[in-house]
Amino acid sequence: MNFPEQLKYTQEHEWIRLEGDVAIVGITDFAQSELGDIVFVEVETVGKSIAKDAVFGTVEAVKTVSDLFLPVAGEVIEFNTALNTSPELINSDPYGEGWIVKLKPNNLGDLSELMDVATYKSFVAH
Repeated sequence: MNFPEQLKYTQEHEWIRLEGDVAIVGITDFAQSELGDIVFVEVETVGKSIAKDAVFGTVEAVKTVSDLFLPVAGEVIEFNTALNTSPELINSDPYGEGWIVKLKPNNLGDLSELMDVATYKSFVAH
């Protein structure tokens, strides 16, 4: 499994990466492998301010639907519209083309409360 060093991770298996004052969020390689083939992604929170750990959308796999939780509080500013026609990008490239949303975090310090790669690797190993 692939766990990039520069990301922060949540117990709900989302990842977050900061680029300037914008954060990019997706689900981890572990999460997509557990879900299986992703067939649909729904995000109806663009333009809304969402609390930390609140649901910002869902991913639907062949056998299940899973909520997506925001790693930090902020305003969702963009949905990856490529996922409308190619939701499988989350399976094939969860940390690249399979990103799900971009947001403006309310407090950049909130990222320090998330897991680093070593902590997340240990978390999923249990």
